[in-house]
Amino acid sequence: MGGILPPAVKGLLFANGIIYLLQELLGVNNTLINLFGLTPSMVWSGYLWQPLTYMFLHGSFSHLLFNMLALWIFGSSLESFWGMRKFLQYYFLTGIGAALSNCLLTPFADVSIVGASGAIYGLLAAYGLLFPNSVIYISFLLPIRAKYLVLIFGIFEFITSISMMQGANSPVAHLVHLGGMVIGVIYLKYRTILKWGARKAKRVQREKTIIKQQKIYQSEEKLRQEVDDLLDKINEVGIGNLTNWERKRLKQASEQLRQQDKEEKQY
Repeated sequence: MGGILPPAVKGLLFANGIIYLLQELLGVNNTLINLFGLTPSMVWSGYLWQPLTYMFLHGSFSHLLFNMLALWIFGSSLESFWGMRKFLQYYFLTGIGAALSNCLLTPFADVSIVGASGAIYGLLAAYGLLFPNSVIYISFLLPIRAKYLVLIFGIFEFITSISMMQGANSPVAHLVHLGGMVIGVIYLKYRTILKWGARKAKRVQREKTIIKQQKIYQSEEKLRQEVDDLLDKINEVGIGNLTNWERKRLKQASEQLRQQDKEEKQY
């Protein structure tokens, strides 16, 4: 990462730090959080700035410290790799997208959410995709490759988010974390996802076509067998000994076979 912080990361660290300092100095934490934190029910009522502003508020110093440490570690590498413009685009896309996904999934929630965690988890997902074999030291002691760390975090947030949607309580906004990761992965891998979807659609269509052709073939074979049986009877006893139904069925089946043969030739 080098000794110099990239400009976007530096600016975000400074902005988050200054706003938290103002929260503490002015003693208006509750007022700021109520107005500028993310409360889904309020967003749907017209507080449309909250999906952006919640990212710059934090509930405690430890909350701020964890997020800013992650921003420094992962954000610096990503900004150096992408450049400032793409980094900021991704950061706000995942942060705001995480907020909006939370609002969609829990539209009536009236508890305020604060913190940059949605964007931070988006950065973690991007780091795991772009630098999968980089080694990260958990608590500065336990080494783990980035791809495995992202996978562990993703599974944990998914399971916890499902529990929360079923009524479990937690002071941590797991849906926001998961939303940031999912949106980040979709943003970075959307071309791959589209190609996979197109291949899947083609495979399904091909399977349907094969099944349809098999049914047509089976139907045609059944018709041919029926015609052959009737012709064999004619050879044995003469056409005059066929019942009215057998004569009618022979005519219908013969016409169907001719039509099918005609369609196959055109195809």
